[in-house]
Amino acid sequence: MKKKLAIILGIRPDVIRASLILNGIRASTEFDVVFIWSGQHYSDNLKDIFFRELNVEPPEIELNATGGTDAEVSSAVISKLYPVLDEMRPEAAVFLGDTNTVMGCLAAAQLNLPIVHIEGCMRSYDWRMPEEKYRGTIDHLADVIYTYFPEYKAQGVAEGLNPANIVIVQNLIVDVLNEYYYKRKKLYDDLATAEFFRSRGLERGEFYLMTCHRRENVHIRSSFETIIELVGRTDRKVYFTASYRTQKVLQEYGIALPKNVVMVDPIGYEEMLALMVNSRGLLTDSGTVVEETCVLQVPSLQIRKSTERPQVYDARSSVKYDPTRPADYPADVVFQKLESLYGKTWEHNLGDGNASQRVIADLTERMRSDGFRRHRPENYHLDISRSYREDGL
Repeated sequence: MKKKLAIILGIRPDVIRASLILNGIRASTEFDVVFIWSGQHYSDNLKDIFFRELNVEPPEIELNATGGTDAEVSSAVISKLYPVLDEMRPEAAVFLGDTNTVMGCLAAAQLNLPIVHIEGCMRSYDWRMPEEKYRGTIDHLADVIYTYFPEYKAQGVAEGLNPANIVIVQNLIVDVLNEYYYKRKKLYDDLATAEFFRSRGLERGEFYLMTCHRRENVHIRSSFETIIELVGRTDRKVYFTASYRTQKVLQEYGIALPKNVVMVDPIGYEEMLALMVNSRGLLTDSGTVVEETCVLQVPSLQIRKSTERPQVYDARSSVKYDPTRPADYPADVVFQKLESLYGKTWEHNLGDGNASQRVIADLTERMRSDGFRRHRPENYHLDISRSYREDGL
């Protein structure tokens, strides 16, 4: 019987980042790879269109773990994933990122199954974020952590994580854009016709593309109102691809969008990239988007008090706006900075484009060698002898 590996994902950025890993490791006939979708994102434009456009075969199992709150979604993932993993008994359960879906790692831990965390050791040190709690939880439960950079590994080690369990692979988004944008650039050039922009009421290179979804931005009313006020201070049109939750909060708060803002439902990856590379810049609180823009040489305005991705500031591809301190970030200064980046280029320093292959190679070797379990007494990097001592009587 073939060994099994479970890969559990649940939101569209997961599919983007894991696409090459999924396709690569599923292509092997050596193991049975079971792709499990939590259901955290469930509509076509948040899920299925990404499978189609990234050439990812649909999941073998869908948990349909939905809910109205983070607690409901997380608990549904745990309770629905547990029996699936219990029956499957994979060599390891692989999770990516910092969403409600990664809380399924608790089900794996309860079953004493090895846990793998892709994109580990990221920290924003902003405790308002649910993602920050999830990152710490799964990193401390994980047997193997794939992290992007040495500074991330240092953060994990400083928290007491075993350095031997942390593998540096570089940033997956570089690989993804090489494969799905740069190798297919003609597709995006052909897509970006005059009619493409006209039908959206846009002019190529003269609009900002916007996303905004983070809890600490959307669900803290003062911050959300500050963000909406900011985007109304530019003379440029803002094309706002808003999540359904963000749209709901706008309605609940009774916040009217400025006249220069056009709000639309979430869009697919190809459309997003076509708009991104033909925009004046991105206004966003998305971690994935600021990395994508950094690689694609598109300026971004990062609407965050703190970030787990400071490398985009190192690259000088991104302008900061802290919605909790609007007085320190005058709109005219912010947009002047953003405009000054348009047309410039930079070294992104996010990776060499081989991160996915490093993850695939390491997963494969561990599958062959039973190398996932890293919580056995002999694996600890601390002196644990007192816990295992005899009574001395």
